[in-house]
Amino acid sequence: MMKIGMIIILWFCLTGGLVVAQEKRAYTLFDADGQETDYAHMMSVLGEQQVVFIGEIHNCPIAHWMEYEIVRDLYALHKDRLMIGAEMFERDDQLVLDEYLSGLITAERFTKEAKLWPNYPTDYKKIVEFAKTNRIPFVATNVPRRYAAMVSRGGFGALEQLSEEAKNYIAPLPLNYVRNEGVETYFRSMEMPGAKKEDTEKLAKAQALKDATMGWSIAQNIGSYFVHLNGSFHSANQAGIITYLNRYRPGLKIATVEVVRQEKTDKLDKDVMRKADFYICVPTDMTTTY
Repeated sequence: MMKIGMIIILWFCLTGGLVVAQEKRAYTLFDADGQETDYAHMMSVLGEQQVVFIGEIHNCPIAHWMEYEIVRDLYALHKDRLMIGAEMFERDDQLVLDEYLSGLITAERFTKEAKLWPNYPTDYKKIVEFAKTNRIPFVATNVPRRYAAMVSRGGFGALEQLSEEAKNYIAPLPLNYVRNEGVETYFRSMEMPGAKKEDTEKLAKAQALKDATMGWSIAQNIGSYFVHLNGSFHSANQAGIITYLNRYRPGLKIATVEVVRQEKTDKLDKDVMRKADFYICVPTDMTTTY
């Protein structure tokens, strides 16, 4: 029986039937040029910037864990000079967010009255609670979605109907729209048969309203250091939010981190290189939060 067992093992080795499990990586860090790097080096660079953008994939658990770690380490470095901002909170929710962070209202009341994303409990709550515990200012940067919806239907002209109070929640008008080729390409790819070109342009302008308002929110609030959480779409190629932030507050030292998914994470795909300063590369078969 011993000889039979040895023969079977030898046969598996000769025929390639013996599968050796490879080490699994939840993520790999790369720099802008696609060179693998480590967390300590990335943080040494991010710590020197005035604004750090983390461009996430909204349902990626590794993205949210890394956001939390980056925020914690930036706070350890900058202490009370750090501010946090996020796409996931709209400007007209700033009051209720502030009331919760200062302990004036309960968590139950906050979750009922703020327009929280469905994945808030799993993906963003931990950072908000960290800000609350450490008294870190947290800025609701995004435009109220109802105003973005107005632009997607009627263009920028629709905003002129708003009251002066309502306009306080958006970037200053006129917006001085900057075309974003990446955004336009994306919306063109999503066009339904029979869709009109002007409808696609309105969608791109609604996206620009979000970017401009987030840029304006950062410019209005930044003190010494600011970390901002947003979908990668909003900060890739140093465009999106950064285009408008550079207009409203020129000369800031800015760095970007982008989360990408790839089938293989040992090498960064060439088509994403130099769109960010650092990449968190996650395997495509990583589980999602929704």
